[in-house]
Amino acid sequence: MTPGNREVVYDLDPRCREEALEEGALYHATVNGVVPYGVFVDVSEHVSGLVHESNLLGEYGVGDKVIVALDEIKADGDLSFVERRPGEYTTEAVDRSDGPAIEALPDAVGETVTLSGELAQINQTGGPTIFTLRDGTGLIPCAAFEAAGVRAYPDVSIEDPVRITGQLEARDGGLQIEVDDLEALSGSEAEDCHDRVASAIEERSAPESVDPLIDWPAMEPLLEDLDGVARRLRRAALEGRPIRIRHHADGDGICAAVPLEHALEQYLDAVHLGGDPARHRLQRLPAKAPYYELEDVTRDLNYALGASERHGQQLPLLVMLDNGSTAEDVPAYRNLAHYDIPIVVIDHHHPDPDAVADLLDAHVNPYLHDEDYRITTGMLAVELARSIAPALTGAFEHVPAVAGLADRSEADAMDDYLALAEDGGYAVEDLQRIGEALDYATHWLRYDDGGQIVRDALDVDCPDDERHADLVRFLSDRARRDVQRQVDAAEPHLDREDLANGARCVQLDLDEFAHRFTYPAPGKTTGAIHDREVADAEGPVITIGYGPDFAVLRSDGVRLDIPEMVTALQAETDGGVSGGGHLVVGSIRFVEGRREAVLSALIDKMADADIDEALSSSAVLPDAE
Repeated sequence: MTPGNREVVYDLDPRCREEALEEGALYHATVNGVVPYGVFVDVSEHVSGLVHESNLLGEYGVGDKVIVALDEIKADGDLSFVERRPGEYTTEAVDRSDGPAIEALPDAVGETVTLSGELAQINQTGGPTIFTLRDGTGLIPCAAFEAAGVRAYPDVSIEDPVRITGQLEARDGGLQIEVDDLEALSGSEAEDCHDRVASAIEERSAPESVDPLIDWPAMEPLLEDLDGVARRLRRAALEGRPIRIRHHADGDGICAAVPLEHALEQYLDAVHLGGDPARHRLQRLPAKAPYYELEDVTRDLNYALGASERHGQQLPLLVMLDNGSTAEDVPAYRNLAHYDIPIVVIDHHHPDPDAVADLLDAHVNPYLHDEDYRITTGMLAVELARSIAPALTGAFEHVPAVAGLADRSEADAMDDYLALAEDGGYAVEDLQRIGEALDYATHWLRYDDGGQIVRDALDVDCPDDERHADLVRFLSDRARRDVQRQVDAAEPHLDREDLANGARCVQLDLDEFAHRFTYPAPGKTTGAIHDREVADAEGPVITIGYGPDFAVLRSDGVRLDIPEMVTALQAETDGGVSGGGHLVVGSIRFVEGRREAVLSALIDKMADADIDEALSSSAVLPDAE
């Protein structure tokens, strides 16, 4: 009742649906049919029901106006009204209702709901058309059936604002709306819908506020950069854009990628109400090379364009982990620039910011803040993962220590990371073995992401502690055995030479004197030999492991500047030289017939390089075959 005892009679917007009604409330209605047992009335374009003759106060014809109250919603869904004749009353208009937000739908299973939002995906199956609706609070699949394999509502497209009404049902481990009606919005309604969705996405894409795992001033300027990436990733999930993670296939790359993948899986499960959203919207892909190869970018583009054509997906957001910072990545990035594929890079290798800056949407790298490789990508990505899914912090606390040991970080903060891992039950030997197990498994997995095997080895989302321990022990024992076998086979064939600058240069023909196409690969073999030589030498050491058309390089105490050397070799030799690296680690390729000339020129340049005792090689070399 209103002041003065006036009753309220509601005048529904023509677009209102059943959920706008309340039992006992009064509504303006129009008679749309007369039958012997009563009259049918419309209270909106979408809501009709019967006033039984026993509940009529007069006689009416089609088009007459009456006031009714909702008496009952019957088991079969029919509506029963009764006529009312209030005295003095006030008419109150009721706007069309868009029902609950998507995030609130789990409480409405079995009900008819009306939602408005934007179409994030349109997938034509062999049966219904599946529309994925987003409203900024979440996403839900909506199935509309015209005929088997026939596109329903063909006039709407991705990004269009729409209103969907249908029955909310549980299906395939998630929720789905069985569409009764889909209406494209236009004019001010469309603008309002776009604004509402954009505002909701902006609000919900903000990362969670979490304290870093350890107090490390060097990390602080990078945390703000990571917040920006977290926002982009959460936004992609809320928009329904797939996420494709490319990571270097080594210990640090895996320590970066697996926690981020796990955090994104949890976030996708929270915002996408369809069953198993990560299966269709998240991929983790290892990369053998320390840069984005044209082979990999071609695979990624082919997959993304195919998914767009076959399943109506948006093109993905690409996340590069533990690579992606250098001029060697530019050709691949330029290939992606032809398409709507944003790229974010989280890396700790020496970057070429001028070369890549205009091609990236975000670039997180310690060198951009006057820090260096000692802050590994795994350390950075764990903080990123925690800002996306803070509840998983306990599962990730040992991972930065594994990453640091795998990439031989000499950061002072390693003591804090090791102590944090020890509090979680991981001794240093355990962490070292995890790194070895990851490296060994990744070698044999090649281009496969390893799935649960890699998670079990890293002890992230591993359901069985005993399985983790047994798996790590088995893999690391075999890794140690194979490395020792390789080094023992190579030892009698090492060629040692003292260079003019005082450095010891150690060379090995990997094609002749090492097992090939097995573990360890040439890069790992060169690294193991180099470590033994450094332990036995009193001064700077350079190690070159070469094959018919490649060489991998590692140095302690010598400022090589390998990218500069590659540029010079390209100009001075006709060996077709390519490749790169950093101050102390890298790889080059050349044509087989010019190997001797290229290696001779390379060693001459190494003999002229400056000695810097503070420099040591800590990055894992590429697994060149």
